[in-house]
Amino acid sequence: MRPATLHAAIAAHRFGLGEPDLATVGAEPADWLRRQIGPADPPQGGPFPTTAQALEAYAEQKVPVSKLLEVPGAASRPGAAPAEPAFTLRDIMNLDGESRLATAVDTRRPFAERLVLFWANHFSVSITKGPVRGLAGAMEREAIRPHIAGRFETLLRQASLHAAMLRYLDNNVSTGPRSRAAERLARKGNAEMRRKRSSGLNENLAREILELHTLGVAGGGGAYGPWGGYTQADVTAFAALLTGWRAYDPPHQGQATAFLPDVHEPGPKTVMGRTYPEGPQALDMVLADLARHPSTARHLAYKLARHFVADEPSQPLVQRLADSYQRSGGELAAVYRTLIESPEAWQPAPQKLKTPEEFAISSMRLLDSRERHLARGKDSVLGALGQRPHTAPSPAGWPDDADEWLGPDAVWKRVEWALRLATRLGDRVDARALARASLGPRLTDTTWQQIERAADGPQALVLLLMSPEFQRR
Repeated sequence: MRPATLHAAIAAHRFGLGEPDLATVGAEPADWLRRQIGPADPPQGGPFPTTAQALEAYAEQKVPVSKLLEVPGAASRPGAAPAEPAFTLRDIMNLDGESRLATAVDTRRPFAERLVLFWANHFSVSITKGPVRGLAGAMEREAIRPHIAGRFETLLRQASLHAAMLRYLDNNVSTGPRSRAAERLARKGNAEMRRKRSSGLNENLAREILELHTLGVAGGGGAYGPWGGYTQADVTAFAALLTGWRAYDPPHQGQATAFLPDVHEPGPKTVMGRTYPEGPQALDMVLADLARHPSTARHLAYKLARHFVADEPSQPLVQRLADSYQRSGGELAAVYRTLIESPEAWQPAPQKLKTPEEFAISSMRLLDSRERHLARGKDSVLGALGQRPHTAPSPAGWPDDADEWLGPDAVWKRVEWALRLATRLGDRVDARALARASLGPRLTDTTWQQIERAADGPQALVLLLMSPEFQRR
């Protein structure tokens, strides 16, 4: 087959989320990908709660459907019908997870949707932490989706100041030791109580912005050069600079996030050799400096190369992406175009194992179907596969290398789900035709022979879904 056909298969599976027919990609796979660069499409489903409404739901454990639908005064008019059933936090979380997957299954811009999944994982928050319940989906819709192809500085600010992040990384309880609020508390009680009440600085958000979101692990990088460059003193100073930024609980006059001067640590702060003034303006200044830092360029370049190309990407590829980032001033669209133009991205051998979420999405796209409760609750399909949306095990997000997803139990869970899916759908689809149309030249003779010799439709479909060509990208 022509190289363009092989490239179509690579574009569909490595950069996208799989296609039931590679003809969708067309004759110019790189152009197909380039056309998808831009803000993500609005998510499917809804109506969706705003961050302020999700905060209200957390505070009240419910929010009226009429409010989500923005029907003013629905329950207050004389003679009005009783209030509609409440939209609980559980409802919101189910809606968020199901919409995330439905959007990915049905999208015609799978590369853009893959970038949403990548950046949502980069700026990971988890609903397993109580105060984040109901907020993770709002953060994805408001802070991530509109900004995946803009300047990284903008994406960084939107994610850092979202209520979900402020609550997840405890900035809501961070108080400057010399702030007005701390001094008021320190005047009350005995000496021990004064000491405890006046030392409320929390470093979690500062540390993760430096270590995970921008510069990378201090002293890290290995063969890719030094990353980080910050010290513990920088973390503490940055944490002091971040004091005052909080999410309202419940929201105040429709506001979800605000700067509260009373809990802000007074005085200038020095982070990585640069001094920033007291007050809210300092945050934009330090985030701009972090976004422009060479360590941030290398850290993001490495993560993008690892996600799309190989668990251990080549140093030339990482450097090429980092150079593109710095030349463009952090324009993510330019970095994506460099990635698409890199020869390493088009190597024929699949290097990446699909995560459980990617496996489920690509299976549904292949079959033009959707599990009704693919993402709903811990006992959902993705819960059983080990990757329920918005429940990453740490601020570092879900792992992005094959070793973390190749344990015997994890593989057996994939087999079990494929068997259940094939039992229901295997007689309705032609797995043999799907294999050729969706995998094209990536389909090996060995796999084709196994599928072709299957006893029936369900067995053929299981063999396709569990084949190395479908499991890897």
